[in-house]
Amino acid sequence: MSNEQIQRRRDPDRRARILDAAAKLVSRNGYHAVGMTEIGAEAGIVGSGIYRHFDSKAAILVSLLSQVMDDLQRTAAHIVSSTDDDRSALAELVDHHVRVAIEDRRLLAVYHREAHNLPEEDFRRLRRAQRHYLEEWVSVVAPLRSDLSDGEARLVVHAAIGAVQSILFYDSGLPQERMADLLGEMAYGCLGVERAPLPRADSLPLASG
Repeated sequence: MSNEQIQRRRDPDRRARILDAAAKLVSRNGYHAVGMTEIGAEAGIVGSGIYRHFDSKAAILVSLLSQVMDDLQRTAAHIVSSTDDDRSALAELVDHHVRVAIEDRRLLAVYHREAHNLPEEDFRRLRRAQRHYLEEWVSVVAPLRSDLSDGEARLVVHAAIGAVQSILFYDSGLPQERMADLLGEMAYGCLGVERAPLPRADSLPLASG
């Protein structure tokens, strides 16, 4: 086993701490204003220790933004493929995006502000993933809004997601559950679809804090 593998096994949470620290610093100060030393200090790791997990600051950014988009796309694909009807699938899509926007607000903010700093190949890959994610929404909205053209259905989906993400750069001070309810209401207003209850009894509550 290599020294790097031994080190990672000793501290399996170190990579997660680095990513969390980077998200916090980059969302607050911007990508170019943050260095590896600052990220290491925030994570409680000497700057050189970061290189056991990431080759560069760009690699950290790629990992951060991939984490956001991969989670959204994977979950949306599962919802659409495993839910019996479009209205129920839409309820779960809206609920999940609202919860990601609230609980992973910092990561989504980094995605929107810093994606253009990615290496070109990684930027294109994430944009493809984003398009696939939007298509999952369109696939359930279009049958519910048969009065809309294809382009119009895509527009209302963009509007709904944009409404949810309006909190990324604004702190309302509202309790999380109240904020989630209002964001869901806003999303349905943009979609022009009657709000439906979540179909699954195992829907998780928002994380505290």
